[in-house]
Amino acid sequence: MVDINMEEKAELRTLDALGDWRRTHTCCQLTAADIDTEVCLMGWVQFRRDHGGLIFIDLRDREGLTQVVFSPDENVSAHERAHVLRVEYVIAIKGVVRSRPEGMLNPSMKTGEIEVEVSDWKLLNTSSTPPFTVEDRVEASEALRLKHRYLDLRRPKLAANFILRNRVAQSVRRYLDGLNFLEIETPVLTKSTPEGARDFLVPSRLNQGEFYALPQSPQLFKQMLMVSGMERYYQICKCFRDEDLRADRQPEFTQIDIEMSFVDEEQVMGMAEGMVRTLFRETLGKELPDPFPRITFDDAMRDYGLDKPDIRFDLKLVEITDIMRGSDFKVFAKAEMVKGMRVPGGGVLSRKEIDDLTEFVSIYGAKGLAWIKIKEDDWQSPIVKFFSQAERDGIRDRMGLVPGDIVFFQAGAPEMVNAALGNLRIKMGERFELIDESSFAPVWITDFPLFEYDPEEKRHVARHHPFTQVAEGHADIMMSAPDNAKARAYDIVLNGYEIGGGSIRNHNIEMQRKMFSALGISDEEAESKFGFLLSALEFGAPPHGGIAFGLDRLIMILCGAKSIRDVIAFPKTQKATCLMTEAPGEVSSRQLRELGIKLREKPKKDD
Repeated sequence: MVDINMEEKAELRTLDALGDWRRTHTCCQLTAADIDTEVCLMGWVQFRRDHGGLIFIDLRDREGLTQVVFSPDENVSAHERAHVLRVEYVIAIKGVVRSRPEGMLNPSMKTGEIEVEVSDWKLLNTSSTPPFTVEDRVEASEALRLKHRYLDLRRPKLAANFILRNRVAQSVRRYLDGLNFLEIETPVLTKSTPEGARDFLVPSRLNQGEFYALPQSPQLFKQMLMVSGMERYYQICKCFRDEDLRADRQPEFTQIDIEMSFVDEEQVMGMAEGMVRTLFRETLGKELPDPFPRITFDDAMRDYGLDKPDIRFDLKLVEITDIMRGSDFKVFAKAEMVKGMRVPGGGVLSRKEIDDLTEFVSIYGAKGLAWIKIKEDDWQSPIVKFFSQAERDGIRDRMGLVPGDIVFFQAGAPEMVNAALGNLRIKMGERFELIDESSFAPVWITDFPLFEYDPEEKRHVARHHPFTQVAEGHADIMMSAPDNAKARAYDIVLNGYEIGGGSIRNHNIEMQRKMFSALGISDEEAESKFGFLLSALEFGAPPHGGIAFGLDRLIMILCGAKSIRDVIAFPKTQKATCLMTEAPGEVSSRQLRELGIKLREKPKKDD
C-alpha cells in the first residue's frame, strides 16, 4: 500500500463536504431482503483487501459492519480513486445491494449475506495511522487505549456496551414513569458532612475559605423532596467519592437514585425488583426469578462469608468452632471462630496451587491457609496428626466430606475468617468452573446491622448511613448494645456484586437525634451539619424510604465486562487520573489567588 504525501492529503480533504448526500442505512441494517436496493452508507474503513482487481472495504459505524466492493466494471473512476483508502478513513458510499458470491457468506456478521457494489463514493476525512488496531482483539495496553479513548470507543465491543447502557437507562425511565415517579435534579455543589471523609471539596471564590462538597449521594436532598410532598422521586445522577479504586469503582460514578413516601420495605423492594426484572427482559431478553430470593445478613455471613454472595454455585462455609474446642491443634482450639469450606473434587489441586491460594487469602488478613485432602484410605495434611478420631468424625459428618474433596480452614476473628474463606469461595468457583457465566442470580440481603465498628476511628459508624431507621424493637439497644441493633435496610446483590442498597429513613426527629447520639455526633455538630434536615423533620415529614442502584456496576454485569472502566465513556485510572486529558492538573497562581488559596511547597525529592 502506497503512502500518501501531505499534498495528496490536502487534495483529498477538498472532498469532505456531504453536499446532498444522505445516509439511508446503518452498517448493520442491510439483509438479503434489501437486494437490488440503492443505498448510501457512511462510516469508517475497518479493513481493506485487494483481490484480483476488486477492492473490498469493511465499512464500520457504531451499529456494525457492511462489506462494500469497488469494481472496475461497475465504476472505473470510483475504483481507481479507492486505492487511496486506508484504515479509519471516513467515507460515504453509494451503491446497490447484492448477494455475496457463492462460498463467501459470513454467518458471523449480521450483514454477512450481502455486499454493496459501489457506484460512487466520497472521502469525508483522512486519518493518521492509529496507535493500535481498532478491533475487539486489540493487544494494546489499557494505558495506551485510555490515552486515545476516542479511538478505543470505536471498537465494536465497547460501542455495544454504550448502546446497551442507553437501552437500560431508557428502560428505567419508562418503568418509573409508569409508576408515577418524577425525575428531579438535585444540587451538585453541596455541603460536606461528618460522614464525608471521602468528599471531593470545591473552593468557593465568592466565599473564600469555605468549600462546597461534591455529593457522594443525593441522600439528604431526596429526603427533603419527600418532606416537600413530591412523594415519588428518581434521577440518574453523577456521584463522587474520593477513595482508593478497584475494578468496580470510579471516583465519579452514576446512580439510579429513588425515593418514595408512605411506604415500607416490602413496597420499596417490590418496586426495585420489578424494575430490575423489566430492564433485563427489555434489554437482554432474560427472565429473572419472581420473586427474588432473600437471605438475612446473618445467614449470608454464616454460609458465604460475604454480605454480597454469588449464589450461582453452592459451595458454603461451615462453622466447626465447637468441634475444635479442646483440640490438640491449639490454633483451632483457642480461635474465636473456626470455619471450613469443602471443595468437591478439589483434591486435584497441586501444592503450588495451594501455596498460591495461601498468598491470596493473606490479602484479607489470614496468616495462613489450613487444608486437608480427603483420600480413599486416609486424610492428607500437615495438621491431621493433631486431630483426634472424634474430631475427624465430627468434621467429616458436618461437612459431608468424601474421597476426592479438599477442605480449607480459617481460624481467628470472625471478620477475617469470613472475608478470607468468602473470597476463596469465589476463587474456587472460578477454578473448578462451577459458575454459569451466562446466568444471572439476584438476591436480596436483609436485616443488616445498624452499626459497624471502625477500628481506625475507634467508634461505631452507620453501616449504611446515619439516616437509616432502626428495626422495630431494637431502638432500646442502640446505645447499650450497638453491635446487636438491626436496621430497616436492604441490599440487592447480583452475581456477587452489590448493585443497589436502600433503607427506610428516620422521619421522626427524635429518632434521628437518637441516631446521631449513638454515632457520637453532638447536638451542636448535628445542628451545624444537618440543621436543615432536622428542621424539615419538624414539619410533617411522611414515612419514606428508597434505594439507589450503581448504574455503572449494573451495566458491567449485563455486558459481561471485567472492569467498570469498560462501561464508562471516559473513565479514570486506578490512580484517579484521566490519561486522555491529563486531569487532574495544576492551575495558575492567578486562579489560586482568586480563591484565596495558597499551596504548601511540594517536598523535594531529597526530602
